[in-house]
Amino acid sequence: MAGAAGSVGSLWYALIRSEAHAAAGALRPPGALAERDFAARCIKCGQCVRACPFATLRLASVGGAAAIGTPYFEPRQVPCYMCQDLPCTRACPSGALDQALDDIARARMGVAVVDEQHCLSWQGMRCEVCYRVCPVRGKAIVVNTEPRRISRHAVFEPVVDAEHCTGCGMCEKSCPTELAAIRVLRPEFVQGRIGAHYRMQDKALPDREATPAVVAPAAETPTLPSPPSSPKAPGVDYLNRGGPL
Repeated sequence: MAGAAGSVGSLWYALIRSEAHAAAGALRPPGALAERDFAARCIKCGQCVRACPFATLRLASVGGAAAIGTPYFEPRQVPCYMCQDLPCTRACPSGALDQALDDIARARMGVAVVDEQHCLSWQGMRCEVCYRVCPVRGKAIVVNTEPRRISRHAVFEPVVDAEHCTGCGMCEKSCPTELAAIRVLRPEFVQGRIGAHYRMQDKALPDREATPAVVAPAAETPTLPSPPSSPKAPGVDYLNRGGPL
């Protein structure tokens, strides 16, 4: 009896330890609520995992990347392929995945971050794979061109716009470096927040009337009098005068 109780205790301790060390940065399915709310609502039923047609989602196991039994995905292994009909979200029975999400482009599973020191494009080589595979190309990832210091060729630098990045991870999956030079992280790990006390926030308020700019009248350029012309001295034509030189 004591041995059985000890085994149960050890198992319980292992489960608690696993929960305590579960990665806080696990990426959740599209439409997932904020992590605290998601953890409270998710019933660990696995319906979203079964509904995913690409086997992107997995349920975390003991010692895994997330709390035991909760769905997550690792983009380097299998990214989210952004199904337009959102089958995983629709399959959730508990509301842990927001049913109000009706456009996969509005999902915010994470934000891609570029490691400029190890990105091939930032180091001057032609790559731009992340830009080409991005499903929101031209918005979530854009390419800036900068001149090289030692030649006339340009450097093509991929830049992520967090406002449009869905966190699908296709860029991370396709990155050709040994360890991906672009990775998807949870938004709260990489994004700051501008305080409401900054006046630059005012430009986003629709009911704020813009004060018309006052344009000062152009100063008139004074007309300066022309300098008096000096009289020309009569020339002396020694050759045609007829007299002695």
